[in-house]
Amino acid sequence: MPRARLRDLGIVTGALPPGPFNAITDVGGVRVGYTTVVRDAPHIVRTGVTAIWPRGQDIWTDYVFAGFHSFNGNGEMTGLPWIAEQGYIGAPICITNTYQVGIVRDAICALAVRDGASQAFHLPVVAETYDGWLSDIQRFSLTQADAIAALDSATGGPIHEGNVGGGTGMICHEFKGGTGTASRVVVEHGEGYVVGALVQANYGARDLLRVDGVPVGREIGLDAVPLRKQMPREAGSIIVILATDAPLLPIQCQRLARRATTGLAWVGGLGANGSGDIFLAFSTANHVRQHDWISNVRMLAPDAMTGLFRAAAEATEEAILNALCMAETMTGRDGREVHAIPLDQLQQVMRRYRPAR
Repeated sequence: MPRARLRDLGIVTGALPPGPFNAITDVGGVRVGYTTVVRDAPHIVRTGVTAIWPRGQDIWTDYVFAGFHSFNGNGEMTGLPWIAEQGYIGAPICITNTYQVGIVRDAICALAVRDGASQAFHLPVVAETYDGWLSDIQRFSLTQADAIAALDSATGGPIHEGNVGGGTGMICHEFKGGTGTASRVVVEHGEGYVVGALVQANYGARDLLRVDGVPVGREIGLDAVPLRKQMPREAGSIIVILATDAPLLPIQCQRLARRATTGLAWVGGLGANGSGDIFLAFSTANHVRQHDWISNVRMLAPDAMTGLFRAAAEATEEAILNALCMAETMTGRDGREVHAIPLDQLQQVMRRYRPAR
């Protein structure tokens, strides 16, 4: 059957409603773009770049508050010391493969120069997961032009998932993984806020995979979807980017980023020793403009944060599952093949555990 998002399969997780696109782009101003590189000559390449603009082109001079959390730190996300120091982001964010963080980071700086950004210097955020099992990562196939193309292509509205952008060559719970997104809407004291998640999922063992608590990974066993023995199992990584339009200060963004851990755990991630599980959250509600000496900012009351925490966990959970559902079977280097999760079997398992009432 054709690939489909989780809800299009009739499977709903969580209790909060999604936004209109069920995507990180439900947060106003957020834009996402991709470059996907798939070729077989002269080398096997299955990789790419994902670009996220927190506030479109205005981000160069109109910063967003941000915070991060490292659940397990066997990975890379550049720019974090400056976020810890200043509490904001003033550039687009990118995700790619492990070996090409540097060139993508430099591409953001080059784009800033090209477009005349007025900042004196740039410390961009670029994160990674490892696609070297399917892609010949040692060939360093991505170029600065590839990264800039992802940044230039960013749009709002519905966005692609699965084998796209930085998620092109990724593996999740021993099925084909990749890029996924989802969102949730929460109401606090009569005000509606959106929390959106975008993930690059490349982690996890098959037997740990759960969908709405159902042990799908154990039910769809090796007899149904075989594995190559040398495929990495529990090691891997996941990057989660959370966006919200709720008025949060940097410490509150950091608290929100931590809740991606809950969504990851619901699906079956445990933060293995070899995993780089790094999460970043930003809020578009406040405006910290480059040349303002004083910024008037708002913050949500601490007692109103719990709904946002749930939204972050639910959006992260569904974003991972969307990555799994939308990814397609891929053959990569040395003839290695990673199968997509079979959607018909997923539906059958869910019906068996969650019969229609």
